[in-house]
Amino acid sequence: MSELVLIGSPIDAGAWQHRCGATHAHRIAADALRLTEVEEVPGRVEEAQAAGLDAFFLHPVLHRSQFRLLAMDMDSTLITIECIDEIADLAGLKPQVAAITTAAMRGELDFQGSLRQRVALLKGLPVEALERVYQERLRLSPGAENLLAAARAAGWTTLLVSGGFTFFTERLRQRLGLDHTLANTLEIVDDRLTGQVQGDIVDATTKANRVQAACDALGCPTSAAIVIGDGANDLQMMRLAGLSVAFHAKPIVRREAHLSLNHAGLDALLLRFAS
Repeated sequence: MSELVLIGSPIDAGAWQHRCGATHAHRIAADALRLTEVEEVPGRVEEAQAAGLDAFFLHPVLHRSQFRLLAMDMDSTLITIECIDEIADLAGLKPQVAAITTAAMRGELDFQGSLRQRVALLKGLPVEALERVYQERLRLSPGAENLLAAARAAGWTTLLVSGGFTFFTERLRQRLGLDHTLANTLEIVDDRLTGQVQGDIVDATTKANRVQAACDALGCPTSAAIVIGDGANDLQMMRLAGLSVAFHAKPIVRREAHLSLNHAGLDALLLRFAS
């Protein structure tokens, strides 16, 4: 028997207590319920998800002190947009670029090749387009700031590791007080994009290696890392983690993650901890 957390709105506490055969139902937040003495039968979490709720069992018991590193993807994870798609929109090319992005995130295309293909379509775009995307379109995902505040309080090192671009990760590092970032650098000549990426592309292997290196630097195993992602290129680093979180993710990612949040904000993962 275990405890089951349900997150969403509205939640009928009595109905879900009866449905799951729980001993008690405790309201732990305005949009969250903890059911006690629930049998971990197959399909229980999926049943709640089908009803439009996020759900997870509090087993095994996790404590914040077990973790040292919080590593996150950027696009569609820490932030609500795919930056490259929004840059392309300013060039009138969003449908073409977004279709490639979606296929890559589903794991249907090689990430390196797909990124080079997308960046090439942006050749000649003025660099001011990047600033417009940052100022006008980039928004933090719900719960991001609460999660980062909790990470600081717990003493976790924060790492933003992205297949996106340094133009955005560096601004977010300064804005949010992140410890480390890793992303791709767009080549810019005469204030215009050349359609090229400088240096090696940050792909799935690079992301995983960076998480490993961060843990090595902290002197901890990767089981002390929490890793959050949404796309296929996040899977390698998520597989290293002691707690992997699929955030509003593609099906291939949800299937592998320890915890899947399809509706709630990023800070909902804090409900997974006993303390």
